[in-house]
Amino acid sequence: MKVGEKYHNMTTVELIDELDKVKKDFFQMRFNHASGQLTNPMQLKACKKNIAVIKTILRERELEIEKMPKKAKKA
Repeated sequence: MKVGEKYHNMTTVELIDELDKVKKDFFQMRFNHASGQLTNPMQLKACKKNIAVIKTILRERELEIEKMPKKAKKA
């Protein structure tokens, strides 16, 4: 399973909720890392990657919505 595969199957509302959750987790991990309590620092990298994937999918959907009316006008 690819990293973003599970996110592509979510609705836009679910993605926004997931983005909020992942951002909160990332903030907590950064705080734990700074205080020396984070056991696996690679979790930070994975969390940042998840944020990027979710934002990319949301942006792709946003651009696709903008393209749809232009195609409809030509038809």
